[in-house]
Amino acid sequence: MSSPHILVTCGPAHEPIDDVRRLTNQSSGELGTILANTMADVGFDVVCYRGEGATHPAPRVPTHSFGTNASLENLLQNDAGKFDAVFHVAALCDFLVQNARPGKIRSDSDGFTLSLRPAPKIIRTLRTLFPKAQLVGWKYELEGGRDEGLNRGWHQLATCHTDACVVNGAAYGEGFGFLEADCQAVRHLPDKISLCRHLAGWMQTKRPVGRDGAPEALT
Repeated sequence: MSSPHILVTCGPAHEPIDDVRRLTNQSSGELGTILANTMADVGFDVVCYRGEGATHPAPRVPTHSFGTNASLENLLQNDAGKFDAVFHVAALCDFLVQNARPGKIRSDSDGFTLSLRPAPKIIRTLRTLFPKAQLVGWKYELEGGRDEGLNRGWHQLATCHTDACVVNGAAYGEGFGFLEADCQAVRHLPDKISLCRHLAGWMQTKRPVGRDGAPEALT
């Protein structure tokens, strides 16, 4: 049987302010790189979609770069249905610049006010694009405490129809919380390495559906 085909998204997206300036996230792509390498080390067939602004060394797997949210969405649409699992680690832009300008805004201008609008959530499209895949999202939260962060993770599971969610950030505290849609327990992982090893082991317990629609045994 063929090895499960895994997609990991990682690194930051950006949105243009003008032709030389960007709105982006503080993401190095490190966690997604560790995860992609860990999945490959246990024998999975891994592809990484990596934000072009990622500064961490690229993973040892086939990699395709994306820039904006829209360019990542195009990659996902082009490969719809081709993966047995999607680990959506990428730090995408939550807002788009509504009044982006062509050319370059002059630095000696009197000022420029950005107008932002919420960006469509790509994670909400994953179940439609990959109806038979295991889907894992991330929820990075700064405000509130651990309970608030976990509640937002449970909300993501319910609204995006994903199979699992990783919660982290100042709201959660040190480490990571792993939530599953069919389990009420929260699994705590203390660091990135242990998280990635846990996700690889979790994936080994799953029995993905093959591209022909028949159940497929893990190798």
